Amino acid sequence: MRLGINLGYWGAGMDSDNLAVAQEADRLGYSVCWAAEAYGSDAATVLSWVAAQTERIDIGSAIFQIPARAPAMTAMTAATLDSLSKGRFRLGLGVSGPQVSEGWYGVKFDKPLARTREYVDIVRKAMSRERLSYEGEHWTLPLPGGPGKPLKLTVHPEREYIPLYIAAIGPKNLQQTGEIADGALLIFPSADHLEETAIAHLRAGREKAGKTLDGFDVCPTLPLAVGADKDVSALADMFRPYTALYVGGMGSPKQNFYNQLAQRMGYGKEAAEIQQKYLSGDKEGAAAAIPERLIDQTTLLGSVERIADRMQAYAAAGVTTLTLAPAGFSLEDRLASLRAGTEALERAGLA
Repeated sequence: MRLGINLGYWGAGMDSDNLAVAQEADRLGYSVCWAAEAYGSDAATVLSWVAAQTERIDIGSAIFQIPARAPAMTAMTAATLDSLSKGRFRLGLGVSGPQVSEGWYGVKFDKPLARTREYVDIVRKAMSRERLSYEGEHWTLPLPGGPGKPLKLTVHPEREYIPLYIAAIGPKNLQQTGEIADGALLIFPSADHLEETAIAHLRAGREKAGKTLDGFDVCPTLPLAVGADKDVSALADMFRPYTALYVGGMGSPKQNFYNQLAQRMGYGKEAAEIQQKYLSGDKEGAAAAIPERLIDQTTLLGSVERIADRMQAYAAAGVTTLTLAPAGFSLEDRLASLRAGTEALERAGLA
């Protein structure tokens, strides 16, 4: 099992440290450095900045939002980043959510599965440097009846094939991801529930495409906080606002993928309470309503030995790249967490 690092959103208050974190991960042999975007910083600019000042670590978008870019533009960006990084780019895509898609980008959040499938088809065609023509429900290229003509990407990516990942949570999205992508970006993954909440659906998609999970990258992100095992409850409290935001506040009352995931993990009553409190404006109450076990199941907390045991559980569940989001109140805390992650992987016998 490999390790990755997720820098999250640029502009979240740790910008001056993020480059140092990426460089330390590069030095320690981490496999990939991911960057995110929502409606603040964009991921492409951050990744180009990181790529210019690292040597070996891959850079990846987790995610480029599908409603933010025409698929051909995403292909151009991927080819450029792959060239600038000398073949270190991984393309992660996702539909975002209804609030961001419709409120920020003005793109209707409908038929996300069909839209994703068409988008991936077009991106792959463009990156392969075929002349781009496509007839689908959501995109038609060139536009009919006009002056447009099929064009071909003018630049050559460093590699003929750039790995493509999809951020997936729901069962149907996971199955389609297994069918059409090279990897899955997962969030709030519990090793105890990973088979039924993710792996089984990914496997079904791979089988539909006539493939197995061999070579497919299962890549969840887990927050990491290192400390004494007796302090696990206090460490878990660090992530209450984060978990409350996603389980309680992401999406609408009827369309919150993270809330639905918590329900599938057996936290139906608690998920409803967290969402009700968060959407009514009681964010502190929502955070307090989160069961400690839910946080502990979806993060890495405690001593290096405890984290090593959890890493073994994730590897046994089918994870191939474990992406860490190290918490800390200072740069040194975050760097120490990175080093602890490497040590835990070695103690688990997974390095």
